[in-house]
This record gives sequence, structure tokens and C-alpha cells, in this order.
Amino acid sequence: MKRTLLLSACLWCCCLQIQAQTVTYETAPKKAKAFFDEAVDAVRMYRSKDAIDQLQNAIKVAPGFTDAYGQMGLCYIDLKNYSAAKESFTKLKQLDSSGLKPVMVAYSRSLAGTGDFQSALNVIRQYLATSKTLNKNAERLRDNYEFAVSQHQQVPFHPENLGDNINSKDPEYFPSLTIDAQTLIYTRRVNGRNEDFFISRRDSSGWQPAQNMGEPVNTSFNEGAQNISQDGTLLVFTGCEFPEGKGSCDIYYSEKTPDGWTAPQNIGAPINTRDWESQPCLSADKQTLYFARETTDAGADIFMSRRQENGRWSVPERLGPNINTPGRETTPFIHADGQTLYFASNGHPGYGGLDIFYSRRQPDGSWGPATNLGYPINTIDEDASLVVEANGKTAYFASDRSDTRGALDIYRFELYPEARPLQTLYVKGYVYDTTTHKRLTANIDVIDLQGGYTIAAVKTNDNGDFLAPLPVGKDYAFHVNKKGYLFYSDNFSLKDHHPGTPFEKNIPLQPLAVNASIVLHNIFFQSNQFSLEPASVTELDKLVKLMQDNPAIKIEIAGHTDNIGSDKDNMVLSANRAKAVVKYLTDKGISVNRLTFKGYGETQPIATNDTEEGRATNRRTVFRIVSVE
Repeated sequence: MKRTLLLSACLWCCCLQIQAQTVTYETAPKKAKAFFDEAVDAVRMYRSKDAIDQLQNAIKVAPGFTDAYGQMGLCYIDLKNYSAAKESFTKLKQLDSSGLKPVMVAYSRSLAGTGDFQSALNVIRQYLATSKTLNKNAERLRDNYEFAVSQHQQVPFHPENLGDNINSKDPEYFPSLTIDAQTLIYTRRVNGRNEDFFISRRDSSGWQPAQNMGEPVNTSFNEGAQNISQDGTLLVFTGCEFPEGKGSCDIYYSEKTPDGWTAPQNIGAPINTRDWESQPCLSADKQTLYFARETTDAGADIFMSRRQENGRWSVPERLGPNINTPGRETTPFIHADGQTLYFASNGHPGYGGLDIFYSRRQPDGSWGPATNLGYPINTIDEDASLVVEANGKTAYFASDRSDTRGALDIYRFELYPEARPLQTLYVKGYVYDTTTHKRLTANIDVIDLQGGYTIAAVKTNDNGDFLAPLPVGKDYAFHVNKKGYLFYSDNFSLKDHHPGTPFEKNIPLQPLAVNASIVLHNIFFQSNQFSLEPASVTELDKLVKLMQDNPAIKIEIAGHTDNIGSDKDNMVLSANRAKAVVKYLTDKGISVNRLTFKGYGETQPIATNDTEEGRATNRRTVFRIVSVE
């Protein structure tokens, strides 16, 4: 009995001691109060780290200082150190649960910041249930937490800092890469003031030390939010408060020449207006420009403009409601596959401020539903500016994580499979005249044979060079066109082709002349049949246009087979196939007087018939000019 009474007395004394340790600002010792006042002054000057030092000094003097724990939690929230904030608020709750009331919103953020969305939701619901005033911020957080809880699981995410060759004590952000992933350009805020572009090249040892791009691209003004074209020859970026600007921020461009980068040029109307235009991104063929525009009536939305035949840009169009919302949409990135768009938004359901989403292009050309990339790629803070290598796996973004070199750094990570774009290869080379071997400027179209739509419409540069993207998993028609020449036809079948190396192909164009001929690689028939397959339409329409543009030429369509089957049957089959092509042309209005057809069967092989590959080469349709009047 005596022992029980002694134990009870000890517990009672301990409780008294704990209560005695709990102090507020009014009851705190003078020295602790002085430290707290210095911390408040530091907070007013936006020096949260200094404030935390003073608050820790105050707690050393008065370990039960509830106001100090509450203020320290708020400072850690400001620094996005959510684990430390949660510790501070938890200590406050232990000392005096009623002391949490003024900081419940911040407490919920500390819980959500560490991934405990269910607890964060419970806290914010409790706050809203007891709050006497409307708090839209708290309601927005509740919606974010409800969305997070509904997602059930995290996505794989293991970011890696790109290291000292790329990152510094200054903020680095807006990474951008060429299609071969050998050139990286990004923005750095030098000494916390002027924004400039830096460039790094990758070799077998990794990314090399980044260099300031220098003049004329970098100026005394702020350049940022840039995008390097997939072929590395065009840089589009945002320039703010430039003397010739149309608004506060406009889109500019610089071209790479043998003598270096050209001086920045304002891209002009109709893209730039009195509104805010920023964050441009070019499609792989450089014919479509995506960018963000902020207007007074609709906030920030993503727009798209196409380059026209005369080289000017079309009037920009807002992307549809699957992309744009009444909220803010920013930082568009169109992958090299031309079919996957990444962007940031606070208008779609998400985890916090801006979240990163992706959308797939639909067969009709529209954009599909926006899909949140998931936690922890997206967090309760603002997440944006994601780019993905052509390989479809490696993503880059900017973050101020615990292992930064000082502020925002560039990181990379492997994107989980469901969110990946199509792995994209490319074909590069130059176009030349078969007679003179002179390099030619020409137009190149890469067309999805199944869908019938253009994947890329590339123009060669003045030296005839080109680079065209080839997303894997599909079959493509490849056409090269120039006035006064026969078009060039090729086919890339990538349905079962997943190599990591690009194609290199120099394209010969034949001047329009008698006996000039080409193999129509994209004319297709079923085995032993002569009905044209739907995938043939793209090539046939190219042939129709050539005949329309050159009314003086007359042609022969020749059919050829392999050696499978009898000579007689092959002769008939090849003639019928050639005849089917001629019928398509006449149905499109080409005069029958300009057309002849002939079947050669198996009599003119151009490859061995001993292999399937050789036989496929021998099964062909040939277009030949027989006269030019």
C-alpha cells in the first residue's frame, strides 16, 4: 500500500513538472522572449533560417515554449522542410493541443508534405468544421488531400542530381535537350539576378562542364524558359522587358549558323501580343510551336501555332478543354514522338499548387484527358517544367531537394512505363541532285501509314540537311519533294523495331526527265491480290499531285513480282497491280492518255529470290517517265 501511494505521488509530481514546462510568450522567461522577438523580426525580413536559429535558442532557455514551436513549424513550412515542420507541430501538440488551432492549416501541410495525406485530410476537415470564416485556401487544400487519398499508391520516382558540371549555387531550371540527348541547354539565374542560358554536351563520361552561351544570345536582359529544337539548330525562348517587346514577356528565337548563334529576334505577331507569352516548345519538325499565354480574361493557357508555307506562324489556337481549364496551365513540352504533351496545371485535380500532367494525341488530332503524373513526382508544392528524352524513359526537371548545390538544380529520373511517350528514333542525312550531286532544299513528310496523318513535315536547311523523328511502334511513309524533281519514296517499318541507333540516309532526287523512275515503296497489296490496300492512299495521292503539277509528263506504271508461283500467273498479277494504280489516277482526274501500265512478272528481279527479304524487294511498283512534252 505504501509503495502504491509513493508511485502515485511521483506520477503527480511529474505531471506538475510537465505543466510547469509549458510556457507561452506571456509566461516565457525574458531571455527566451528576446530570442523569440528576434526570430519574428527575421521572419519579417524573409530570413526563415535565421528565425529558426533564434527560435531554437529560445527553446533552449524555455523547453516548453509553445509559441516558439508553432513559429518554428511555420518557418520550416516556408523552407519546405516538411519533416522538421511536422516535428515542431507535433511537439506543440504534445505541450498544448489547443495551441495547434492557429496553425492547423500549416500543420496539415506538414503532414501532406511528408506524404501522410490521410492525416492531413483529417486535420483540414477538422479545421473547416470549426472555422467561423470562409477559407478558400483551406478548401483547396482539402480538395488536394482528397485527390491524393483517392490515388492510393505512389509512383516509382528516384531523382538523381546531375552534379557539379551542371548545377551550381545559383538556381538552374528549364532543362531542354536535342533528340540525340547529347546537348543540354538550361536557364541559370546568375548571382540571383540576371537569367542566362548555359549549354553542356554529353560524351561517354557524362555531361561536360556547362558553359555560358554568351553573346549574342545572352544579353543584359533576362532570357529564360527556352527550348532547343530537336535538331539543335533553333532556340526559342522567353525575353522579358526587351526594348522591342510587344508585351511584358515575348517569345524570341535564335538560329545556329556555321558562324554561331544569331542575335535574338522577336518572333512577332500573331504569336506575341500585349499579353504575356512565355515557355515556348517546338515540335520535332519545327513546324508547330506550343507556348503559354496569360490573358486578363482567362488566365494562363496553352496555345499552339503552325508554321505556314510562307514561313509565317498561324494565328495561335487555345488547346482544348482536356488541357486548358479556368486555372493556370504552363510549361508545355511536346515530346519528339509528336503525340505526348506534358504540361503543368493547377486547374486539373492534383496534389498541390501546379502539378505535372500528360495527354496523348487522339486519332482525330485532339488531345486526350489529362493524366496526373502522380506522387511523389507531384507534391503539395508547385511542380512544372518536365522534359523527356527521345528514348521515352529519361525525364529531367528542376527541384530544390535536400541535395541541391544551393537552390533549384537540374535532376533526372526514369519515368515509369505508363507515363512514357513513344521511344523516338530519327532519320537524318541530306538531299542531293542525282545528276549534279548538288545539295538541295526540299520538303520531307513522315506519314503514319495506318492513321494516314503526318507525323513530321520537315524542311531541309540551305545545305540540304534534315532530321526527321520516327516514333517506334508504327509504319511510316517517307516522302521527299521538290519542284522539278521526281519525289522520293521510302518506308520505315518500326512496329517491331526498337534499336537505340538512328537511321542515316542521304536522299537522291531525280530531275524530271525521260526514263527517270522511282520505286513506289508505299504501294501495298495483299498476297496474290491486286486490290490496293488503304495504306497506299498516301503515296498514290503524292503521285496524283506530281501529275497535276507537271501536266506535260506521261508515265508508265510497272508491276513486278517475286518468283513464287507460275510465270504466267505472276505476269497477270503484276499487270493487274499496275492497272489498279492507273485506275486510281484516272479516278482522281488524271487523263488516261498520259498513263500506261505494264506487268513484268518475275522477269526483272533486283534482288535474290532465295530470301524473304529479297523477294519482298522484288515485289514492287515502279513509276517511270516515258515522255516530257
